[in-house]
Amino acid sequence: MQICRTKAELREAVKGFRAQNESVGLVPTMGYLHDGHMTLVRTAKAQNDRVVATIFVNPTQFGDASDLDAYPRDEDRDFALLKAEGVDAVFVPSVAEMYDPNAQTTVETEQLANLLMGALRPGHYKGVCTVVSKLFNIAQADRAYFGEKDYQQLLVVKTMVRDLDMPIEPVGVPTVREVDGLAMSSRNVRLSLEDRQAALILNKALAHGDYEISDEREVDELEAELHRFISREPRAKIETIDVRDAFTLEKPQGKINSPVVILLAARFGDVLLIDQRVCDPS
Repeated sequence: MQICRTKAELREAVKGFRAQNESVGLVPTMGYLHDGHMTLVRTAKAQNDRVVATIFVNPTQFGDASDLDAYPRDEDRDFALLKAEGVDAVFVPSVAEMYDPNAQTTVETEQLANLLMGALRPGHYKGVCTVVSKLFNIAQADRAYFGEKDYQQLLVVKTMVRDLDMPIEPVGVPTVREVDGLAMSSRNVRLSLEDRQAALILNKALAHGDYEISDEREVDELEAELHRFISREPRAKIETIDVRDAFTLEKPQGKINSPVVILLAARFGDVLLIDQRVCDPS
């Protein structure tokens, strides 16, 4: 596995793959990898000749400096996991390598970036779009793989690719969960034992919402029911509960009669967790 610290090194590695007429799959990550990331890698390996992973904790998508500082990191462990899965190259740039100090350009999906989690974390998706567009330009891959757990991020990236005519296919991969149902996240390691147990309420709420949605519910009614359900767990501090159209993230009007996505965000201690499920009332 080739470790690339600079943009030039990664471009040279991909140039070698292209010289052999090989397809390239890209797996962008912020490191501290878990089996959810490995599922992205395995999907990429199944669909491409070569796989490039990236590890970069992107400062522009963090609104809170303390959250950025607390983000877990373990480069050696990450390299071992990626090598074991047969990744061909990993791009591990510094902040200085990724961002010129005189940079003036950002990328943003103006509507999607400021809805839901974007409203909760202003500037977050602008940071995501900017760094992802840079990674796409540097790697020149055929496909890029993202987990559906951050459903809004996936739609933001797909919209950016569509709007800017980027020659890459974003691929969504279903959420990977722990045995007890908690969505895998690099943030889970920061949970106390009590908060780790309490966080199971999110997946339970999604299952409850999926059941309730078949009963001709209206959106406001379902959101209120989910709020009551999660509030049973005293350690959960609800940030957002949203039921939105699964394709546009617009709020449906009247009774739910087409696919929607339930989007949850809650804090457990000082750790913000998100989860989602697409539900079809039919």
